[in-house]
Amino acid sequence: MKYVVKLRNVKKSFGKTQALRSVSFDVYEGEIFGLIGPNGAGKTTTLRIISTLVRHDEGYVNVLGYELPKYKDYVRGKIAYLPEDARLYGRLTGWENLLYFAMIYSKDKEEAVKMAKLGAEISGLSPNDLHRKTSEYSKGMARRVAVARALMTKAPLVILDEPTTGLDVFSSYNIRKIIKKYAKELGVTIILSSHNILEIQYLCDRIALIDKGRIIAVGTPEEILERARASNLEEAFIKLVGDLYE
Repeated sequence: MKYVVKLRNVKKSFGKTQALRSVSFDVYEGEIFGLIGPNGAGKTTTLRIISTLVRHDEGYVNVLGYELPKYKDYVRGKIAYLPEDARLYGRLTGWENLLYFAMIYSKDKEEAVKMAKLGAEISGLSPNDLHRKTSEYSKGMARRVAVARALMTKAPLVILDEPTTGLDVFSSYNIRKIIKKYAKELGVTIILSSHNILEIQYLCDRIALIDKGRIIAVGTPEEILERARASNLEEAFIKLVGDLYE
């Protein structure tokens, strides 16, 4: 399989706090890869390193065939990153937000409009909703536009940090459907982080369990369950974390 991301023994500290101790995993072309762990486990730091926003202290990082941080400027132009705290411009409508970001990715006006139309389709919002100011949106509606903003670029690698945090059950379900549907239709590779184990099990082809800056296990959900001899991923996570620190 062709890898899109390769991490080997990646370490990162912030002052005296060691965020990543020795992180290694691969992400393959066309898959949805999930990074799961509790708050403070190192998920966001890992994603920020992959997305060129943070420089690692030690180890090897390769994204789309280019080593970081040496080729960070090139890689940055080839990925789409949606942070957990991503915001829309409240004075703009949903459509205007999509078009604005499309014009950042493409200087060709026709291509930008085409990209924004794809974003509108991905969001699943009605034309009336798309022409309302996003300051009037619910959290779920705003997150639909934000996720659509990342996916519409058809970037070879899309990184989503906690895409459903703070959303209600129905909004979370709709976001998961969007990610699942368009990841395959657009042929993009997705890395997403979550502490929602149900979400990871539904969405991801393969997963990495992370805790206290260490990767505990990597594999398909079925492989993780078999390794831990568990009936669900929550149980598997608890068992494997326990084994690691005993």
